[in-house]
Amino acid sequence: MNQYLPILAMIILVILFAGLSFVASKLLGPRRPTSAKQAAYECGIVPEVEPVERFPVKFYLIAMAFIVLDVEIIFLYPLTTILRPLGAYGLFAAGTFLLVLLVPFGYLLSTGALAWGSVQQVMERVSGSVLRATGKIGRDGLDPEVTQEAA
Repeated sequence: MNQYLPILAMIILVILFAGLSFVASKLLGPRRPTSAKQAAYECGIVPEVEPVERFPVKFYLIAMAFIVLDVEIIFLYPLTTILRPLGAYGLFAAGTFLLVLLVPFGYLLSTGALAWGSVQQVMERVSGSVLRATGKIGRDGLDPEVTQEAA
């Protein structure tokens, strides 16, 4: 039973923190809500009009990919502490876990979900000028016409 005490303490702390957050919100929140009190206040500027464009979906794709890879690290860290006693089985399990998560990441890369428009164009333009400056145009499979068009 003593081995479960830290987990029990953590569960109690989580419940207390959530409960205290709701109580603090009720105590510190506006007593008589008005439209001025409920309005969004961002960066010190009160918005005059509602935004006309919607938030692009690609930002959500990036956020989801980040969360998936972040959770992957959470699961890999404890595995690294016990990998030596597990031997080949642990290495195989970790490799399978990584493969299952990196295949969708490769799919995101191949579909261009992580390619940002203007940043991609700037990178192509800069890489073309760097290649010209170092004299690598025409070598290593680089086509001079394609590189000059990117610049």
